[in-house]
Amino acid sequence: MAVVNKKASTYAFKIIAYTFCLLLTILSLFPFVIMIVNSTRSTGEIQSHAISFIPGSNLKANWNVLMGRGFDPFAGFRHSLIISVGSTACNVYFSTMTAFALVAYDWKLRKPFFTVIMAVLMIPAQVTSIGFYQFMYKIHWTNNYLPLILPAIAAPATVFFMRQYMIPSLPMEILQSARIDGAGEFRIFNQIVLPMMKPAMATQAIFSFVMSWNQLFMPQILITDMEKYTMPQMVSLLNGDAYRTEYGSVYLGLFLTVVPILIAYFILSKYIIEGVALGGVKG
Repeated sequence: MAVVNKKASTYAFKIIAYTFCLLLTILSLFPFVIMIVNSTRSTGEIQSHAISFIPGSNLKANWNVLMGRGFDPFAGFRHSLIISVGSTACNVYFSTMTAFALVAYDWKLRKPFFTVIMAVLMIPAQVTSIGFYQFMYKIHWTNNYLPLILPAIAAPATVFFMRQYMIPSLPMEILQSARIDGAGEFRIFNQIVLPMMKPAMATQAIFSFVMSWNQLFMPQILITDMEKYTMPQMVSLLNGDAYRTEYGSVYLGLFLTVVPILIAYFILSKYIIEGVALGGVKG
């Protein structure tokens, strides 16, 4: 009898868990579905019924509105891709290198250095934006993508994540064996450490890519030349004038902005899931 009751409770728990997961999935997909559907509808249809699951027939007209307002998706994709790929590469590579120095080497100021890195997390980026802009202006780096790429080298959150992942995952015996065989530190890091950190690096890469791709505040400050606008900056141009906003074209522009993020996720999803599973086992 007890065994039957146990099986029944387990079955009931699974039903509740699956129902909850299904509900979360629906809630997660709901904004994307509404965005895609509204990108095919007219402004009047959206204003009368903001939520609809039936696609409209206004996709071509919305596209024409985009093109008529200086929205160049190909240029926006190119500019955002340059910034996002460059900042993601700097973020992941140098943060992993910093975490490696904190884990693999025993040096006197290791703990204070890590404490300083954690303290930087408490400082909002907006606090330093004025001084950063003034510095970029003085060295003539405005309307340049480098100020949006190079600061990603210093990413405290990524350093913290990589350090926590590396502590249980990095076997020091392999590093010592490589040193005995005459391998240099950069060769050890690039050929041994980086392949081991692939799941964690992929996880941080997607976060860094999304954050960089969606960034609007700093590009709006540093990039004033419309020919160098990123994708979010171009979408911000679609707010319309004082009389009318074409909501269908706004949704279409937002959909075009989201597409590269989805592609990046699907490319890296294998490593992200692997990293989460491995982290759960080691935890």
